[in-house]
Parts: sequence; structure tokens; C-alpha cells
Amino acid sequence: MKMKFGAIVVDGRNKIGGHVASKNKSGAYLRTKVTPVNRQSVKQSAARSLLTTISQAWRSLTQAQRDSWNNAVSNFKKTNIFGDIVHPSGFNLFQKLNNNIIQLGGTLKTTPPVVASLDGFTAAVLTYTVGTPALSLAFTVAAGVDHGYKILATPPVSAGKDFVKSEYRVIKVGATTPTSPLVLLTEYQAVFGSIGNIGSKIFIKIVPCGSVSGVEGIADACSKISAA
Repeated sequence: MKMKFGAIVVDGRNKIGGHVASKNKSGAYLRTKVTPVNRQSVKQSAARSLLTTISQAWRSLTQAQRDSWNNAVSNFKKTNIFGDIVHPSGFNLFQKLNNNIIQLGGTLKTTPPVVASLDGFTAAVLTYTVGTPALSLAFTVAAGVDHGYKILATPPVSAGKDFVKSEYRVIKVGATTPTSPLVLLTEYQAVFGSIGNIGSKIFIKIVPCGSVSGVEGIADACSKISAA
């Protein structure tokens, strides 16, 4: 849970009761203290290996190259949940963009990319049935689009749930513009196993992603309650 401290408390660190107060580039936050579960899955191991590879690449950069990433962060600013403008660190920007590039089959970039807006995919519509298992995503591709994509999905959740965030997991990526509709049943089951029961709800979003720059565009999300 993130929070913005007021006039009485202006900062916080360490544990208090069952909570932990800390701060990062996005500002101060308060979260519940938990003991993490390390399942050591194949996907977790692959993600950690990629994180290590990119971290080692950062250390191998020249100081001039690291400076170029640190100077580029102002081009990648965003607004947090409180309406404040925040910037990533040069290292975080290097990690995020190269993570996307490598997932899409590209080559690690040692210099920050030129910022360019990405046309998105819109009008996403999900087909979801469990009797005869089926899961596919239809969408509209903007004219002239030529970039990759990421598909994120949630596990089956209650039909009454209207908001999800941390539940999303990447189930499919592609380095070139996808053709609608995308059949996602195999990729979904590889990540989540069960497709759920009648009345379950799944959220899916498609994110445009530059296969050369690693820059992400605006996602289009949709959800569907399963049919028989």
C-alpha cells in the first residue's frame, strides 16, 4: 500500500507493528510486512536470471553510458497515484526497457532510446468459455502499427471483482504486430493451469511494446465472465 505523508509525519522507515514504512523513487509508502514465498518456479528462475544479466550489463557500461541513462529519465516521467510527477532512476530505466527488449527477442541496448509514442491496440474483446475451454482476444490494430506487444492476464477471479492490479501476469509476448484474434488458451494454461469454472472472471490487457526501444504504450484492458 502506498501513502503520502502529511504535515505531521513527513517520512518513515522500518517496521511498525505489522507494517513496513519505506520510500523509493515514486515516493513514500506503507506496506504490510509479509514473509515472501519462494516457489522457485521455472518462470521465476528465468525472470531472476534475466534481472541478473541486465544488472551485470549495467555494471559493464562506461560511466559516460550510465550518465546518458541517468540523464534520459526526464523523458520517461509519469504521474503516480497522488498526481505527483516521478522519474525512474537510470538503472531502473535500463532494467525496464532492456527487460522488454530481450523478452521480445531483441538485443540489449547500451544507450537510451529516442522517446516515441506508440499507437495502441483498441477495442479489446475477450472470448472465454470453460465447458469447451476457449480463450481468445480480439482487438483493433491502428493503421501503420509496426511494433511488438505483451499480453497480461489474471487468474480466474470472482465475477464480482471489478478492479485488479497485482494479479496480472505476462502470458504471451511478440516482437511483431499481432493479428486479431489471438488464441491464448495454451499460454494461459501454461501460466495459471486452470481456466476456471462457470461464472469465473478473467481480466486481460494488451500492451503495445517497441521491440527495439523497449518502450511501452497505453494498454487496452477488458474482462469477461466465463460462459458454459
